[in-house]
Amino acid sequence: MCGEIGVLATATLIYHYQNKDYGQLLRNILSFHPNVCCIESNLPDEVLYGRAGYLYTLLFLRSKIPNLHSTITDHMIRQVICAILDSGKKTSQNLHSKWPLTYVWHDKPYVGGAHGYGGILYMLLEAVEHIGSEELVNLIRPTLDMIVDQQFSSGNFPPCLGETDDKLLHWCHGGPGLVYLLATAESIFNDGKYLQAALKAGNDIWQRGLLRKGYGLCHGTTGNAYAFLRLYRLTNDERHLHRAIKFTEWCCHYGQHGCRTPDRPYSLMEGMAGTLYFFLDIINPFEARFPAFQL
Repeated sequence: MCGEIGVLATATLIYHYQNKDYGQLLRNILSFHPNVCCIESNLPDEVLYGRAGYLYTLLFLRSKIPNLHSTITDHMIRQVICAILDSGKKTSQNLHSKWPLTYVWHDKPYVGGAHGYGGILYMLLEAVEHIGSEELVNLIRPTLDMIVDQQFSSGNFPPCLGETDDKLLHWCHGGPGLVYLLATAESIFNDGKYLQAALKAGNDIWQRGLLRKGYGLCHGTTGNAYAFLRLYRLTNDERHLHRAIKFTEWCCHYGQHGCRTPDRPYSLMEGMAGTLYFFLDIINPFEARFPAFQL
């Protein structure tokens, strides 16, 4: 998502809306498919730089451009899913882990949305129609349940498995990035424990989610506010919309909270572009989606 694929996907969509020929752009995206599906390629599985991000790209383009099913086929999507599952199983075997699926980024088992289980499992559940029942029951759901067991009493989640530091409360690391996984799991499995875990995470975001790191999506306040909009869509409880609005009001006083300047102050994930995107998205909260992550 953060590399060439993200640029190509954005360009493909722009060309589609401008009624231009996007065929070569799409072929460039699909040229990565063999490497993505090869678990010997050392490609990570996470969202920003790995297989889950590529899976998102395929699902996203199919959802936005009609008649792509014959080009981005079900079989291609299935192959990416199999690679993600096979990679997780292989890593578990290599590390002699009790986890059905193990995912690491730079040798660490991250939990959050950007690099960890939160993003990988969420993207798999977004493609649940392409997943077999045995895979769902024996691999994905047990791993999901083990992630839920990692939740702190505060409602937050650790940056990495086994860590006890309850400080990071971001989309990239912490509870805000897990809300999407938990909400989608609740919609699929209709098991109250995922709903309760999501609500608990939401309460923690409400208590501690105004961040001095900035206003951006990845590790900023608007990124945290998106979690409230996901909970609103899940529950229809206007309390979550109220919380999102209050976070928005705080962000409207841009630059007045002593927040640090992001490394990329105008970018989508860290900077002003993401903040403005959220401001536009909250106008229609039921249609709001965390960009480059939610479908």
